[in-house]
Amino acid sequence: MDYKSLRELDIKYLWHPCTEISTFEEMDFPIIERAKGVYLYEVGGRPLLDGIASWWCVNLGHGHPLLIQAIQVQAGKLQHAILGGMSHPNAIKLAEQLARITPGDLSHSFFASDGASSVEAALKIAVQYWANLGEKNHAHFVGLDEGYHGDTMGAMGVGYVEAFHREYGEVVKPAYHALSPHCAQCPCGKEPETCDIECFVSMEQILREHNKEIAAVIVEPLCQAAAGIRIYPEEYLRRLRKLCDEYGLILIADEIAVGFGRTGSMFACERAGIVPDIMTVGKGITGGYMPLSAAIVTDRIYDSFRNTGDGRDRTFWHSHTFGGNPIITGLALAAIETYEKEHVLEKCQPRIKQLEQGMRRLGKMLGNSRVRTLGMMAVIEINDASGGAERANRIVRKAYEFGLFLRPRGRAIYLWPPLVISEPELDQMLSILEEAIIKTG
Repeated sequence: MDYKSLRELDIKYLWHPCTEISTFEEMDFPIIERAKGVYLYEVGGRPLLDGIASWWCVNLGHGHPLLIQAIQVQAGKLQHAILGGMSHPNAIKLAEQLARITPGDLSHSFFASDGASSVEAALKIAVQYWANLGEKNHAHFVGLDEGYHGDTMGAMGVGYVEAFHREYGEVVKPAYHALSPHCAQCPCGKEPETCDIECFVSMEQILREHNKEIAAVIVEPLCQAAAGIRIYPEEYLRRLRKLCDEYGLILIADEIAVGFGRTGSMFACERAGIVPDIMTVGKGITGGYMPLSAAIVTDRIYDSFRNTGDGRDRTFWHSHTFGGNPIITGLALAAIETYEKEHVLEKCQPRIKQLEQGMRRLGKMLGNSRVRTLGMMAVIEINDASGGAERANRIVRKAYEFGLFLRPRGRAIYLWPPLVISEPELDQMLSILEEAIIKTG
């Protein structure tokens, strides 16, 4: 089917996520029919560099033969088996591998379907943990301003990014929200060289006043991605881990976006040297090819769900139909093997430096802008509250004309390429973005 026919059917029948309908319908938007490496190919064959790893998940590039083979082999053996009351080899092996590669004593995986569903599971686990101990008053959460943990009801309650969540305040149970450690626009008016993480006082105050009713604190470690790639210091996480320990509270690290190598380490928590009580992972767990997530917990959390013979049912009555599907868990096993055997993290270290240097150079071209980088993610935020978002949109559209797919986030233009991108391919991305900046003047 040709582009025109597909576009007409798309507009007639398909509802796109996070997409303004009228503007989208006026655009010649890309329709992708295949992909390979860091390239997407539109209907008609035009190559398009994937500058955002297809929404932050295709870390190993498109069309990796080992990942494709894993899908094909398992699809011919066992297509689906539930984990309620039975098991299968791929789920068992994947849970073992996750216990091996995650930090500390994270040891038991509860599989879900996507990022938000693993966050929902983690929140429910935290609440029931306290109930299992006979302390049902621990039923509230603490998150960060501008945190994002998904768009389901529970996940919205512990985060707040206005564009995504503003319409649902009346139906969402709100969490306590501490000041976000937004170093580019410090809420305490500090500069990086004089910062002593004064914003942490906000978290300290909330936990001091409400620790008897809090079930867990949830954060995106080191980077608030959906808020515009807001990067913050490792020391914040270390202080938070210590504070949660002082009050005996659960710390949930939402590694959906940054886990599996995005920060330059396998997990962001490793960079700070901390171990959360619950870690949520997704996106890159399968190389981004199929949907899977997990809430991974410590023995302490897991063991609290055992029935002890006292008449209280401590079972976790929560499930996802396709959580732990054998095809998808087999794919995840192949992805983990690929990360390790192909030395993906080691090989991307030079690309991290290349990305940072390139984006800082482009930031200077834009004049009044801020550049933030961490691992294989980098953002240029145009420092113009009135016209920055419109200019970012124009730059992104022009980049598409030149063969690079991006999505702006307000005034922010970011690159989040596959971890396996080569030096020439990253140079090409940066060159296209530079040309788009020049042409939109």
